[in-house]
Amino acid sequence: MSKRPPPFAERPSPSNPALERAILALRMQRFSEAERLALDVLKSNRGNIVAADVLGRALVMQNRADEAIDPLQKAARRGNEPAIETLLGAALAAAGRSDEALKQLRHTTARRPPFPPAFIELGGQLRKLGRFDEGIAVLESGLALTPDVLDLRVALGHLHANRNDRAKARALFSQVLAAAPTRHDVLLALAKVMALDGEYAAAADLYRRALALQPDDAATRISLGKCLLEMGERDAAETTLRAATHGSAQLAGPAIVALAAAPHGRFFLRPSAAAKFLHVEKN
Repeated sequence: MSKRPPPFAERPSPSNPALERAILALRMQRFSEAERLALDVLKSNRGNIVAADVLGRALVMQNRADEAIDPLQKAARRGNEPAIETLLGAALAAAGRSDEALKQLRHTTARRPPFPPAFIELGGQLRKLGRFDEGIAVLESGLALTPDVLDLRVALGHLHANRNDRAKARALFSQVLAAAPTRHDVLLALAKVMALDGEYAAAADLYRRALALQPDDAATRISLGKCLLEMGERDAAETTLRAATHGSAQLAGPAIVALAAAPHGRFFLRPSAAAKFLHVEKN
């Protein structure tokens, strides 16, 4: 499972100030507060599915997935909620119980009507296990059932990229961008594919679009600098890499690697010379 659990499924619930505060705390990434508030709700209403969902997510985000399993299993038995089942599968995987996670997620993907996040989570877990063909089959089946769900195409594109089938990955990412031009994650995914194919100018354009959405994304700025170096635009590349470091020693390493690896880059014999070049100050 990725660090972030499956998307939170909104469900109508009776007005409950404590539950509303728990949901807000979760959204604000105040996970210990969300945990405490969700537990308070569950003490008075053990069957509150939304509170169980919030509790499970809060525990997973605190790297306590093993503690999330029991309340999520109880909630899954009480209700008929694919979101809870999907979160349970994610928690099982995060706790190292992969076989149980896959079994749970396969059960949820068999539901009708289909629940797309379950297909995405199952595909992601299979991807992490290196079972790319199985993951592709899962996501393709989900896409056949819900063809308008863009996140299924994104997940499928990543799996094709993992198999080094860049043509299929590019086609899927391009389809998503045509429908959602401001998807930052997909701009980066397509840019990476294009850079691997040697289409540095097109990749650079995508990185610029991504930076317009998130100007403080240093990693993307470094990727843009790499493309500019490959294009022979050395001055622009070096300016971009300096801007990426923001004078921070923590960000200097990737920038130095980018400079050294490119055919039109630079190689520094001393770290101090690289730091000076990037305008990085010692802490």
